[in-house]
Amino acid sequence: MGLGLKLKNIIMILIGSAIYSYGFVHFNMQNELGEGGFAGITLILFFVFKWDVALMNLLLNIPMFILGWKLLGRKVFLYTIIGTVAVSVFLKIFQIYEVQIGLQDDMFLVSLFAGVFVGVGLGIIFRFGGTTGGVDIIARLGQKYLGWSMGKTMFMFDALVILVSWLTFLDIRSVMYTLVAVFVGARVIDFVQEGGYAARGAFIISEHQDTIANRITNEMDRGVTVLKGYGHYTKKEREILYCVIAKNEIVRLKSIITAVDPHAFVSVTETNDVMGEGFTLDEEKRPID
Repeated sequence: MGLGLKLKNIIMILIGSAIYSYGFVHFNMQNELGEGGFAGITLILFFVFKWDVALMNLLLNIPMFILGWKLLGRKVFLYTIIGTVAVSVFLKIFQIYEVQIGLQDDMFLVSLFAGVFVGVGLGIIFRFGGTTGGVDIIARLGQKYLGWSMGKTMFMFDALVILVSWLTFLDIRSVMYTLVAVFVGARVIDFVQEGGYAARGAFIISEHQDTIANRITNEMDRGVTVLKGYGHYTKKEREILYCVIAKNEIVRLKSIITAVDPHAFVSVTETNDVMGEGFTLDEEKRPID
């Protein structure tokens, strides 16, 4: 579609905004639970001054729109506008048509659900190229230019907002539950955003490297890279195989290696972000939607 935006991305950003807003209204606002980032600021303004969170979400994000345009480019800026406006619209809708869930007697469950809804909603928005403004943009910039995890960046920023919330409308018990919600949300964001590309990298040292490499290539349709290594103890040069596979292919890889060389040395590492053929590109080097 026009302006380089994808309809699928827009739809998913709207879905993520709805999930986020539902959790925010029905768990944070309904139970007077704090939140981090700009969302936490809107809660402070709501509980202290009774200012509408939907309106405040838009007004507070105007400076972030400018920052997003200057540093992230037109496409991300437009996705950010969509995400931020969608969140405000859904916040208003869920306030008008609020459902009383009635979990006030179990604040631990409230904090868990608050974290899950916020984490899933924001994770979907981030994964499809958008933000909801505010600290989301700051976290996205940290990831783009510094390689920081978005969830961890947001968690640090959240701490300051939660401190202010404690000084204004939260008691110490609610602060502790808020920290639980924020921590859960940060982990869920990383899981949702990176989970689709999460894979495993395997280093393989064997006397039968050619046979193992051929079987991985032919039977698993995965590429294998041969690295030159040197054994410090043996003083011998060795070839080391390296390949990246999906998480559900680990057992199959181990079976192939064991069948060829039961004494092979294998080191499997976690790989959170993968780009290239077989993961983000198909065999024709085209992006996989």
